[in-house]
Amino acid sequence: MATTSGSEVVVTTDWVAAHLQDPKVRFVEVDVDTTAYDQGHVPGAVGWNWTTQLADPVVRDILPKDKLEALLGKSGIAPDTTIVLYGDNNNWFAAWAFWQLKIYGHQDVRIVDGGRKKWLAEGRELDKKAAAPAPTTYKAKDPDTSIRALLPDVQQAYRRSDTVLVDVRGPQEFTGEILAPPGLPETAQRGGHIPGARNIPWSKAANDDGTFKSRDELAALYGAQGVTADKHVIAYCRIGERSSHTWFVLKYLLGFHDVRNYDGSWTEWGNLVGAPVEK
Repeated sequence: MATTSGSEVVVTTDWVAAHLQDPKVRFVEVDVDTTAYDQGHVPGAVGWNWTTQLADPVVRDILPKDKLEALLGKSGIAPDTTIVLYGDNNNWFAAWAFWQLKIYGHQDVRIVDGGRKKWLAEGRELDKKAAAPAPTTYKAKDPDTSIRALLPDVQQAYRRSDTVLVDVRGPQEFTGEILAPPGLPETAQRGGHIPGARNIPWSKAANDDGTFKSRDELAALYGAQGVTADKHVIAYCRIGERSSHTWFVLKYLLGFHDVRNYDGSWTEWGNLVGAPVEK
């Protein structure tokens, strides 16, 4: 699938298989289950641990610029490398990594349509040996804050008629019946959603095999709830990974001009003193 600008950001598993030996391409696996990479991965792919390598270890924040540079350098990635991301859970954290790489200005980043699920379902080649590429020296660009929403942005946005908030969590999280999906520890004091938010679960953008739905299907899915390209859009979930998937869909597959990911998401809003909540 291609964006409205024509830049390819989604590749097929066939494309991956054809580029396994391409020195200009680096495959990266990012999973919810941080043990999955060791169980078998795309040959030559490096594995990134979202809990330790894609977040600031001290401050609750995305990876700082210098640590991103170190991670990319260790992964054998140069500024002109094509980074191809994939992972489990229909690319939850692959999209999270994509979003961070775009914040720091990496030009050519792509996602494998169907992710780890489709690669395994097709019986594709797996490697259990961790990749050890030759290191590089990587210099990232200054962060692009236009694709990230922080708390003050959201506090203003939910009152604006020209802005729509998209809560991409499941219906039970949206209504406050549960605080987090089973087995996931990050939570909040209160359940519910940000006032006025539309509930469009991230998973509705994917087919059963993990691939993205067609452009027409996606446009209908979001348009039915008033999420259209003429609006300012902010997506959020619980900790920002599922909403980065929706951010990717809206920005790159539907070509929305102004869409941001609120990575503070419900674990920030649901714990915030004085913040209004709807159920």
